Amino acid sequence: MSNKSVLGIIGGSGVYDIDGLTNTRWEKIESPFGEPSDELLFGELDGQKMVFLPRHGRGHRIPPSEINFKANIDALKRAGVTDVISVSAVGSLKEELKPGMFVIVDQFIDRTFARNKSFFETGLVAHVSMAHPVCNRLGDHLELAAKNSDIEVVRGGTYLVMEGPQFSSVAESELYRSWNCDVIGMTNMPEAKLAREAEMCYATVAMVTDYDCWHPDHDNVTVDAIIKVLLANADNARSLVKNVAPNVGTDMHGVTCTCKTALDNAIITAPDARDQKIVNKLSAIAGRALN
Repeated sequence: MSNKSVLGIIGGSGVYDIDGLTNTRWEKIESPFGEPSDELLFGELDGQKMVFLPRHGRGHRIPPSEINFKANIDALKRAGVTDVISVSAVGSLKEELKPGMFVIVDQFIDRTFARNKSFFETGLVAHVSMAHPVCNRLGDHLELAAKNSDIEVVRGGTYLVMEGPQFSSVAESELYRSWNCDVIGMTNMPEAKLAREAEMCYATVAMVTDYDCWHPDHDNVTVDAIIKVLLANADNARSLVKNVAPNVGTDMHGVTCTCKTALDNAIITAPDARDQKIVNKLSAIAGRALN
């Protein structure tokens, strides 16, 4: 049976420097939602088709609040991506989640406020479920790949997504800890919501770089120490992606995953009341459901 999955990786520029990645090319993908963060890097790893997108652009040019999340997800969908793994640097809100550890997130609390969070708008309304915001099937593959890569990993956790670009105050950090959040970052919302609207399987690997400012040793952390963790995390992220790719590729359950039908019964607007301009704009994102 042919491999029909295409694995998309959203993350930093170091993630796509993987040994064995072949047939590589950078390609600009046009989107009706504007400019994606960068061109997409297409390649193959042991026969598995892959597409990489630097979330902040090569050279880290774009701050979290200015990322065009809609264009990024739309471009990946137009590139044929079926499964998305988001790789993100985070701060830890719990003592036991130490710098260097990876957390396979299963829940989010979205505290962003300056971002456009849906492909749908006046003229075409839809409400998708975000009760379980990540794909459990992809989470299984990531957990196995992390263990096979000897990465210290925790399965399950809540990611508090803040607006940024400033970091939290101590009061905010303690508030999020009181909510039993595990990690904090700035990039996975509305990315996860848009991936669900696009009917793509989505999972997050949160890479702990440091403790958030609640920790008594926070002020003693040096830049050198953080850079050391960042470099180790980048090496581990490459190893994780390399190990997870073949498992995603041979998973025959991917085609029938419920993520792929998230828009079933989600579109509310009656067919004769839909704005055709918006329908056309959503040809890649929602074409299956609209047709």
